[in-house]
Amino acid sequence: MSENRGKFNSRIGFILAAAGSAVGLGNIWGFPTQAAGNGGAAFVLMYLILAFCLAYPAFMAELIIGRHGQANAVESLKKISNSALQKKFAFIVGFGGILCAGLLMSFYSIVAGWMVAYTVEPITTTLGATDISTWLKSHSTSRNLLFTFIFCSLTILIISRGVSDGIEKWSKRLMPALVFLLVALTAYVLTLDGAMEGLKAYLVPDMARLFEPALIVDALGQAFFSLSLGTSVIIIYGSYVSKQENLVSLGAYVTLIDVSIAFLAGLLVIPAMYVAAANGVQIFNESGALIDGDQLVLTVLPALFDTMGSVGVFVAFAFFALMSIASLTSSISMLEAPVSYTVERFSISRKKATLLMGALIFATSSLIIFNFDLLFVFVINLTTKYGQPIIGMLCCIFVGWIWSRSSLLEELKQGNEEAENQFFWKIWPWYTKLVCPLAIAIVFINSIL
Repeated sequence: MSENRGKFNSRIGFILAAAGSAVGLGNIWGFPTQAAGNGGAAFVLMYLILAFCLAYPAFMAELIIGRHGQANAVESLKKISNSALQKKFAFIVGFGGILCAGLLMSFYSIVAGWMVAYTVEPITTTLGATDISTWLKSHSTSRNLLFTFIFCSLTILIISRGVSDGIEKWSKRLMPALVFLLVALTAYVLTLDGAMEGLKAYLVPDMARLFEPALIVDALGQAFFSLSLGTSVIIIYGSYVSKQENLVSLGAYVTLIDVSIAFLAGLLVIPAMYVAAANGVQIFNESGALIDGDQLVLTVLPALFDTMGSVGVFVAFAFFALMSIASLTSSISMLEAPVSYTVERFSISRKKATLLMGALIFATSSLIIFNFDLLFVFVINLTTKYGQPIIGMLCCIFVGWIWSRSSLLEELKQGNEEAENQFFWKIWPWYTKLVCPLAIAIVFINSIL
């Protein structure tokens, strides 16, 4: 099976693909807006702590499971199970992650469609098509359906081409473009009046807020969401990695890229809010907190761009092009989760599986669009705040309690013969076995209470 299922052709191909999966709206939009709504620097600090102390160990658990299994998430988990009961548990965890990925993409495609529409809007404004521009910025069912369909179609097109010709090739193209736009926009915004005040709000933490339960829950959910954990995505990407690769360093590179881009996105968005304030745009809500969520990206920042005159058109186009690219690098991994399972479970072609899963996800997105007030926030919370941490925790349990320690070490030593003597192996197994599941469970229970 593994010979026919594709693989990454290069180390950099995997790093960019996995980083692309991690670096999406969760970083460019989600991280800055969560920071804005949770005290700025206090959230940033807690996010960094949880990203390295909980998300990275969980990321490694999923990556190692995938590389060992060389199959979709369900089969990879079954391969490290030792009894019929454990295999049933493996199905629940693996299929739960696949379902979570599909639900993620169903709301993600809607938001990504907004980004594509807002990317087109500066062009129509420049051409004088004011009616079209107004429609592109409206929250209408027709606009949402059309651009969700466009975005889903782009994702389907890439995934249908396979691992090396689709995921890897487009990740190598999109990730450098994303980083270039992010760095260029950040450098420009930091030269504007008001940016330094925003920089201070972003980088100087209010330590009194650091251990607020809501802040910790949001930071954990953000860390898991931005690294694509709990969705079976990393298990699947791990299954496409060569046995000669050093998984410890690969996981570290991806985590560092993800955290760095999230941090850089904050350097762009939070100072931009204060630049907007310096230009007369309202950035605080009635309670005195910074505006966050969709209002930040779709109201505050466009209002800022409008105050920039002719240069604002180019800045708006670049910013929303950045958001669209970030959306696409993540969505291709979300769609790959159900597609890989469908291909291997039902022995159908990748193109048919991609069209089938893509159509099913678009249908779910359409259901959300027609019942937006009822379903949109519900699906977001269900997947990012609950589903992903739980699935991530269960993967840690698999590695720590079900997979034999000797077999786990043998997998790590493929591509890293000195793994047994390194600091990672001395800490990670018991840390993943005890600390990660307990910490994630405590945060999750606290979020419910």
